[in-house]
Amino acid sequence: MSVTFKERIARHEELVGALVRLPSELLIDLAGFAELDFVLIDLEHGPGDTIPLQAHLAQAHSQGLATLVRIDPSEPQNVLRALDLGATGIIFPHVSTVEQAQHAVRLAHYPPLGARGFATYSRAGRYGQASTSEHLANMAERTCVFVMIEDTEGVASAAGIMAVEGVDGVMVGPADLGVSMGGRPADDPEVRSLLRQVHAVSKAQGKAVLSIVGNRAAARSAFADGSELVVYNTQQVMMQAFLDLADVKSGRGTNVNRA
Repeated sequence: MSVTFKERIARHEELVGALVRLPSELLIDLAGFAELDFVLIDLEHGPGDTIPLQAHLAQAHSQGLATLVRIDPSEPQNVLRALDLGATGIIFPHVSTVEQAQHAVRLAHYPPLGARGFATYSRAGRYGQASTSEHLANMAERTCVFVMIEDTEGVASAAGIMAVEGVDGVMVGPADLGVSMGGRPADDPEVRSLLRQVHAVSKAQGKAVLSIVGNRAAARSAFADGSELVVYNTQQVMMQAFLDLADVKSGRGTNVNRA
Protein backbone atom coordinates (compact mmCIF):
# COMPACT_ATOMS: atom_id res chain seq x y z
CA MET A 1 0.00 0.00 0.00
CA SER A 2 1.36 3.42 -0.94
CA VAL A 3 2.13 5.98 1.73
CA THR A 4 -0.61 8.61 2.00
CA PHE A 5 -0.01 12.35 1.99
CA LYS A 6 -1.35 12.46 5.54
CA GLU A 7 1.26 9.89 6.58
CA ARG A 8 4.00 11.85 4.84
CA ILE A 9 2.93 14.91 6.82
CA ALA A 10 2.99 12.93 10.07
CA ARG A 11 6.50 11.70 9.20
CA HIS A 12 7.59 15.36 8.87
CA GLU A 13 8.80 14.94 5.31
CA GLU A 14 9.77 18.08 3.38
CA LEU A 15 7.04 18.56 0.78
CA VAL A 16 6.82 21.15 -2.00
CA GLY A 17 3.65 22.36 -3.67
CA ALA A 18 2.16 25.00 -5.93
CA LEU A 19 -0.56 27.46 -4.95
CA VAL A 20 -3.00 27.71 -7.85
CA ARG A 21 -5.50 30.57 -7.83
CA LEU A 22 -5.63 31.03 -11.60
CA PRO A 23 -8.14 28.55 -13.09
CA SER A 24 -5.87 26.48 -15.30
CA GLU A 25 -5.50 22.72 -15.54
CA LEU A 26 -2.22 23.36 -17.34
CA LEU A 27 -0.67 24.71 -14.13
CA ILE A 28 -1.68 21.49 -12.38
CA ASP A 29 -0.17 19.49 -15.22
CA LEU A 30 3.09 21.47 -15.05
CA ALA A 31 3.30 20.89 -11.29
CA GLY A 32 2.94 17.17 -11.90
CA PHE A 33 5.63 17.03 -14.57
CA ALA A 34 7.90 19.06 -12.27
CA GLU A 35 7.37 16.28 -9.69
CA LEU A 36 6.05 18.53 -6.95
CA ASP A 37 4.29 16.79 -4.08
CA PHE A 38 0.98 18.65 -3.97
CA VAL A 39 -1.07 21.55 -5.23
CA LEU A 40 -3.06 24.02 -3.16
CA ILE A 41 -6.15 25.18 -5.02
CA ASP A 42 -7.39 28.53 -3.74
CA LEU A 43 -11.14 29.10 -3.52
CA GLU A 44 -10.77 32.00 -1.07
CA HIS A 45 -8.83 34.47 -3.20
CA GLY A 46 -9.14 32.69 -6.54
CA PRO A 47 -12.11 32.51 -8.94
CA GLY A 48 -12.66 28.80 -8.40
CA ASP A 49 -16.04 27.09 -8.82
CA THR A 50 -17.22 23.50 -8.50
CA ILE A 51 -16.93 22.49 -12.17
CA PRO A 52 -13.36 23.79 -12.71
CA LEU A 53 -12.42 22.48 -9.26
CA GLN A 54 -13.46 18.99 -10.32
CA ALA A 55 -11.32 19.26 -13.45
CA HIS A 56 -8.34 20.53 -11.45
CA LEU A 57 -8.63 17.72 -8.90
CA ALA A 58 -8.95 15.09 -11.62
CA GLN A 59 -5.85 16.47 -13.36
CA ALA A 60 -3.90 16.43 -10.10
CA HIS A 61 -4.97 12.85 -9.40
CA SER A 62 -3.79 11.77 -12.85
CA GLN A 63 -0.38 13.26 -12.07
CA GLY A 64 -0.15 11.67 -8.62
CA LEU A 65 -0.36 15.02 -6.83
CA ALA A 66 -1.99 15.43 -3.43
CA THR A 67 -4.54 18.24 -3.34
CA LEU A 68 -5.30 20.77 -0.64
CA VAL A 69 -8.20 23.17 -1.19
CA ARG A 70 -8.36 26.50 0.61
CA ILE A 71 -12.03 27.24 1.00
CA ASP A 72 -13.89 30.52 1.19
CA PRO A 73 -14.95 30.58 4.88
CA SER A 74 -18.22 32.26 3.88
CA GLU A 75 -19.13 29.15 1.84
CA PRO A 76 -18.57 26.16 4.18
CA GLN A 77 -20.46 23.87 1.78
CA ASN A 78 -17.32 23.95 -0.34
CA VAL A 79 -15.68 21.69 2.26
CA LEU A 80 -18.08 18.86 1.47
CA ARG A 81 -17.95 19.52 -2.26
CA ALA A 82 -14.15 19.58 -2.42
CA LEU A 83 -13.75 16.39 -0.41
CA ASP A 84 -16.49 14.58 -2.35
CA LEU A 85 -14.67 15.57 -5.54
CA GLY A 86 -11.53 13.88 -4.23
CA ALA A 87 -9.49 16.58 -2.50
CA THR A 88 -6.84 15.22 -0.14
CA GLY A 89 -7.47 17.90 2.44
CA ILE A 90 -8.86 21.29 3.31
CA ILE A 91 -7.29 24.53 4.46
CA PHE A 92 -9.56 26.70 6.64
CA PRO A 93 -8.76 30.43 6.65
CA HIS A 94 -9.23 32.80 9.58
CA VAL A 95 -9.27 30.33 12.46
CA SER A 96 -8.98 32.38 15.63
CA THR A 97 -10.52 30.15 18.31
CA VAL A 98 -10.58 26.54 19.47
CA GLU A 99 -14.28 26.39 18.58
CA GLN A 100 -13.57 27.42 14.98
CA ALA A 101 -10.89 24.72 14.69
CA GLN A 102 -13.33 22.13 16.05
CA HIS A 103 -15.94 23.31 13.54
CA ALA A 104 -13.42 22.88 10.71
CA VAL A 105 -12.76 19.29 11.77
CA ARG A 106 -16.48 18.54 12.03
CA LEU A 107 -17.04 19.77 8.47
CA ALA A 108 -14.14 17.75 7.04
CA HIS A 109 -14.48 14.39 8.78
CA TYR A 110 -17.14 11.71 9.00
CA PRO A 111 -18.42 10.58 12.42
CA PRO A 112 -17.26 9.95 15.04
CA LEU A 113 -14.63 12.68 14.61
CA GLY A 114 -16.83 14.95 12.54
CA ALA A 115 -20.25 15.39 10.98
CA ARG A 116 -19.54 15.46 7.24
CA GLY A 117 -22.47 14.35 5.09
CA PHE A 118 -21.91 10.79 3.89
CA ALA A 119 -21.94 9.60 0.29
CA THR A 120 -20.10 6.90 -1.65
CA TYR A 121 -21.46 7.85 -5.08
CA SER A 122 -19.11 10.84 -5.21
CA ARG A 123 -15.76 10.84 -6.98
CA ALA A 124 -14.06 10.24 -3.61
CA GLY A 125 -16.16 7.10 -3.22
CA ARG A 126 -15.20 5.92 -6.70
CA TYR A 127 -18.71 6.75 -7.92
CA GLY A 128 -20.35 4.16 -5.70
CA GLN A 129 -17.78 1.39 -5.97
CA ALA A 130 -16.52 1.87 -2.41
CA SER A 131 -18.42 0.15 0.37
CA THR A 132 -19.53 2.14 3.40
CA SER A 133 -16.81 0.68 5.62
CA GLU A 134 -14.12 1.09 2.97
CA HIS A 135 -15.02 4.72 2.30
CA LEU A 136 -15.16 5.60 5.99
CA ALA A 137 -11.76 4.04 6.61
CA ASN A 138 -10.23 5.62 3.51
CA MET A 139 -11.40 9.12 4.39
CA ALA A 140 -10.28 8.78 8.01
CA GLU A 141 -6.81 7.70 6.87
CA ARG A 142 -6.39 10.31 4.15
CA THR A 143 -8.29 13.51 4.93
CA CYS A 144 -6.05 16.36 6.08
CA VAL A 145 -7.14 19.51 7.89
CA PHE A 146 -4.96 22.61 8.02
CA VAL A 147 -6.03 25.76 9.82
CA MET A 148 -4.89 29.27 8.98
CA ILE A 149 -4.09 31.61 11.86
CA GLU A 150 -4.32 35.16 10.56
CA ASP A 151 -4.86 37.51 13.49
CA THR A 152 -3.55 38.22 16.96
CA GLU A 153 -6.50 36.41 18.58
CA GLY A 154 -5.51 33.26 16.71
CA VAL A 155 -1.89 33.65 17.80
CA ALA A 156 -2.98 33.91 21.43
CA SER A 157 -5.15 30.79 21.02
CA ALA A 158 -2.60 28.82 18.99
CA ALA A 159 -1.87 26.20 21.64
CA GLY A 160 -5.53 25.29 22.03
CA ILE A 161 -6.18 25.39 18.30
CA MET A 162 -3.29 23.06 17.50
CA ALA A 163 -4.37 20.66 20.26
CA VAL A 164 -7.72 20.00 18.55
CA GLU A 165 -8.00 16.39 17.43
CA GLY A 166 -8.13 16.21 13.65
CA VAL A 167 -6.03 19.31 12.98
CA ASP A 168 -2.97 18.17 11.04
CA GLY A 169 -1.13 21.44 10.65
CA VAL A 170 -1.11 25.20 10.45
CA MET A 171 -0.50 27.87 7.86
CA VAL A 172 0.02 31.41 9.13
CA GLY A 173 -1.24 34.20 6.87
CA PRO A 174 1.40 36.91 7.34
CA ALA A 175 -0.44 39.52 5.26
CA ASP A 176 -3.69 39.23 7.24
CA LEU A 177 -1.77 38.97 10.49
CA GLY A 178 0.01 42.22 9.69
CA VAL A 179 -3.28 43.94 8.87
CA SER A 180 -4.74 42.74 12.19
CA MET A 181 -1.78 44.45 13.88
CA GLY A 182 -2.67 47.86 12.50
CA GLY A 183 -1.66 47.52 8.87
CA ARG A 184 1.90 46.30 9.28
CA PRO A 185 3.60 44.71 6.23
CA ALA A 186 4.03 40.94 6.16
CA ASP A 187 7.79 41.25 6.66
CA ASP A 188 7.50 43.49 9.73
CA PRO A 189 9.71 42.10 12.53
CA GLU A 190 6.82 41.88 14.99
CA VAL A 191 4.67 40.07 12.44
CA ARG A 192 7.46 37.61 11.76
CA SER A 193 7.96 37.14 15.51
CA LEU A 194 4.31 36.14 16.00
CA LEU A 195 4.54 33.85 12.97
CA ARG A 196 7.52 32.07 14.50
CA GLN A 197 5.62 31.83 17.80
CA VAL A 198 2.75 29.96 16.12
CA HIS A 199 5.21 27.71 14.31
CA ALA A 200 6.91 26.83 17.59
CA VAL A 201 3.59 25.95 19.22
CA SER A 202 2.66 23.75 16.27
CA LYS A 203 6.01 21.96 16.29
CA ALA A 204 5.78 21.37 20.04
CA GLN A 205 2.48 19.56 19.49
CA GLY A 206 3.80 17.51 16.59
CA LYS A 207 1.68 19.31 14.00
CA ALA A 208 2.95 20.33 10.56
CA VAL A 209 3.83 23.84 9.43
CA LEU A 210 2.95 25.00 5.92
CA SER A 211 4.57 28.19 4.59
CA ILE A 212 3.86 30.17 1.43
CA VAL A 213 6.90 31.39 -0.51
CA GLY A 214 7.70 33.19 -3.73
CA ASN A 215 11.05 31.74 -4.78
CA ARG A 216 13.57 28.98 -4.17
CA ALA A 217 15.63 30.96 -1.66
CA ALA A 218 12.53 31.59 0.46
CA ALA A 219 11.63 27.89 0.22
CA ARG A 220 15.05 26.85 1.46
CA SER A 221 14.79 29.36 4.30
CA ALA A 222 11.33 28.06 5.28
CA PHE A 223 12.57 24.47 5.42
CA ALA A 224 15.60 25.56 7.45
CA ASP A 225 13.24 27.32 9.89
CA GLY A 226 11.28 24.11 10.42
CA SER A 227 8.45 24.11 7.89
CA GLU A 228 7.55 20.66 6.58
CA LEU A 229 5.55 21.98 3.64
CA VAL A 230 6.23 24.95 1.41
CA VAL A 231 3.93 26.13 -1.35
CA TYR A 232 5.01 28.42 -4.17
CA ASN A 233 2.68 31.30 -4.96
CA THR A 234 2.57 30.58 -8.70
CA GLN A 235 0.89 33.88 -9.50
CA GLN A 236 3.74 35.74 -7.79
CA VAL A 237 6.33 33.54 -9.52
CA MET A 238 4.75 34.21 -12.91
CA MET A 239 4.47 37.96 -12.27
CA GLN A 240 8.13 38.13 -11.30
CA ALA A 241 9.06 36.21 -14.44
CA PHE A 242 7.09 38.63 -16.60
CA LEU A 243 8.62 41.65 -14.86
CA ASP A 244 12.08 40.19 -15.42
CA LEU A 245 11.28 39.66 -19.09
CA ALA A 246 9.97 43.21 -19.37
CA ASP A 247 13.30 44.51 -18.01
CA VAL A 248 14.96 43.38 -21.21
CA LYS A 249 12.99 46.03 -23.06
CA SER A 250 12.72 48.81 -20.50
CA GLY A 251 15.86 48.39 -18.44
CA ARG A 252 13.93 49.29 -15.32
CA GLY A 253 14.60 47.53 -12.05
CA THR A 254 11.70 45.46 -10.80
CA ASN A 255 11.06 43.27 -7.86
CA VAL A 256 8.10 41.44 -6.44
CA ASN A 257 8.45 40.43 -2.83
CA ARG A 258 4.97 39.46 -1.73
CA ALA A 259 3.84 36.02 -0.62
